Amino acid sequence: MDTNNESSTTDFILLGFSDLPQLEHIISGVVFVFYIMTLVGNTAIILVSNLDSQLHTPMYFFLSNLSFLDLCYATSIIPQMLVNLWGPTKSITYGGCVLQFFFALDLGATECLLLAVMAYDRYAAVCQPLHYTVLMHPQLCQKMVLTAWLGGLGSTLIVCSLTLKLPRCGHREVDNFFCEMPALLKMACVYSKVIEIVVFALGVIFLLAPLSIIFISYAIITQAVMRIKSTARWHKVLNTCGSHLTVVTLFYGTIIYMYMKPQNSTSEDEGKFLTLFYTIVTPTLNPLIYTLRNKDVKSAVKRILCERKWSAKS
Repeated sequence: MDTNNESSTTDFILLGFSDLPQLEHIISGVVFVFYIMTLVGNTAIILVSNLDSQLHTPMYFFLSNLSFLDLCYATSIIPQMLVNLWGPTKSITYGGCVLQFFFALDLGATECLLLAVMAYDRYAAVCQPLHYTVLMHPQLCQKMVLTAWLGGLGSTLIVCSLTLKLPRCGHREVDNFFCEMPALLKMACVYSKVIEIVVFALGVIFLLAPLSIIFISYAIITQAVMRIKSTARWHKVLNTCGSHLTVVTLFYGTIIYMYMKPQNSTSEDEGKFLTLFYTIVTPTLNPLIYTLRNKDVKSAVKRILCERKWSAKS
């Protein structure tokens, strides 16, 4: 068998949903709408968190980082996807595929760690309210976010270097709508036990370990909430924690199902639609979940709009 990596300088073909041509126009329309909502919603979260002084807290610092991450994640995938859905060709350059693979994996791993950091922040706010400002001081928050970004970067460099070295024997067809790791592994003409072990180990570190931290944090939070006698504070805790838990459920549920199981146990179409959910839908829902359940964000938006209105009149 010829294992030369001869396709490393040619374009790849993103098959996407080409086996469902009757759905391509519908999917492209839905994806376009969700992308616009992602841009507007996450940009609004970032602007509001930075413009309103009352939101200069650790929680909104982490939330603005999550929104920035979701913006980058969606933008690394959706524009190319729309071009392929709307145009006659389904191709992507080798360099474009590598960049798409790198950024999607990097940003996904970073989000796993960031959601765990946000869970610890909620634990500190609910269970250690008197020491919250000391525990979550700005320098620590910045270091935690930097650690999440660098951790995602380090793991991505390892997985990308191993995956891209696999011989493809001239295979150019990527059976997905973007260059994702499972699809690229299927293109390889040899089996790599090393990659399987590395991916599983990193899955434990970036999926199961952060998820364990989240579960432990919320177990302690639940005990603390049960002792709260103030109805107003009880509802505020449920709103902020409920938003985070909803985001965690949506993101981790689909990611773990896709990455922590045997790759051949999911049908091709099922895998594509699951991928479509956590790459397209989740970044759109995150700002909606936080704004719809969070009175602080709604109040901040009203204050900013009122300030702009008065400044325009004067």
